[in-house]
Amino acid sequence: MNDIGEVITRVHREEWARVVATLARRLGDLDIAEEMAAEAFAAAVERWPVDGVPPNPGAWLTTTAQRRAIDRLRREARREEKHREALMLFDTPEPVGVIDDDRLRLVFICCHPALAMEARIALTLRMVGGLTVPEIARAFLVQETAMGQRITRAKAKIKAAKIPYGVPLREDLPARVTGVLAVLYLIFNEGYLASDPEKEAVRGDLTAEAIRLTRLVRALMPADGEVAGLLALMLLIQARRAARLSANGELVPLDAQDRGAWNRELIAEGHALVRARLASGQAPGRYQILAAINAVHTDARDIRDTDWSQIVALYDQLVRLDPSPIVRLNRAIAVAELDGPQVALAEVDGLPLEGYRAYHATRADLLRRLGRGEQSRAAYDRAIGLAGNIAETAYLIRRRDQLAGS
Repeated sequence: MNDIGEVITRVHREEWARVVATLARRLGDLDIAEEMAAEAFAAAVERWPVDGVPPNPGAWLTTTAQRRAIDRLRREARREEKHREALMLFDTPEPVGVIDDDRLRLVFICCHPALAMEARIALTLRMVGGLTVPEIARAFLVQETAMGQRITRAKAKIKAAKIPYGVPLREDLPARVTGVLAVLYLIFNEGYLASDPEKEAVRGDLTAEAIRLTRLVRALMPADGEVAGLLALMLLIQARRAARLSANGELVPLDAQDRGAWNRELIAEGHALVRARLASGQAPGRYQILAAINAVHTDARDIRDTDWSQIVALYDQLVRLDPSPIVRLNRAIAVAELDGPQVALAEVDGLPLEGYRAYHATRADLLRRLGRGEQSRAAYDRAIGLAGNIAETAYLIRRRDQLAGS
């Protein structure tokens, strides 16, 4: 049963979005699509341990979900004509349009411009990324109940406005790509450092899928600088994955990573994308600047070789585009290396990020470097209380305990 359970978990990861996408397009109702997909997976949990895993699990799940949907439509049908129309939904070949990947098509469908940007992102993370409501709430730094309500309202608005689930046309892509990129970046981040303490710290399935989908978006929109920027950003971060965790599963920060373990092929590809964008002469967007920052980091063979003045200058440019507290926090981390921890702490203190783990971890480190041990311990305690996974918690506890003699 354990082996079957692992298979079902893997298949859920691989097939959930595809099943939901098929049903959503044919039914035009996300709630029903999600419910029927869930019922299909529940059926798999019940039947596969007895009957064995089917040769094509995805096809089995899609067929089962469609049959459940037809049964539901039959029960709800009030007229014979409506009944026939419901059955015809599943007998009509479905077009794929300009996007022939099921998951990416569902991403573009959910990122409809009629929805507010945050609603698009939250809904797509739930339907496509398979993230739970608590995981999405942590990504947005909001309460779980508030996020649940946001997703519910997004579904209701789609249903009330009769927003079509048809295949997006090529001319639809530019209006939706900003939300699509935001979704893909959040999925990548959840994979690179998971926010769920019950799951592994680094989820390679999510990072790999986010990169795969971003490559597909770039093939669709090769002239879009932000698409290229996001792909470069993901590649440069992914290149450091092997050095991200220690042998005992503890988080390893950038300054302590074994740079010999970094993936040089991914770094070379990411650098090439960054250089191409710089050569274009066009003003860079958020993802292009973040990619350039990571290019500087990955260009240094040793932490002491890092060009911190260039990184701070890039963050200055990013702050003009996105003056959010998190961007300002990350800028302050670079300022600490250039101008010292006292200057950085002055910038960090007062940022409205009390519920953000990295804020307290950054303050703890700056206070440690300033010799203010008691205050540093308190900040580490706060960060530990907000840590999202075991690897991160272990690292923060070790850093705090190293203050014992200070």
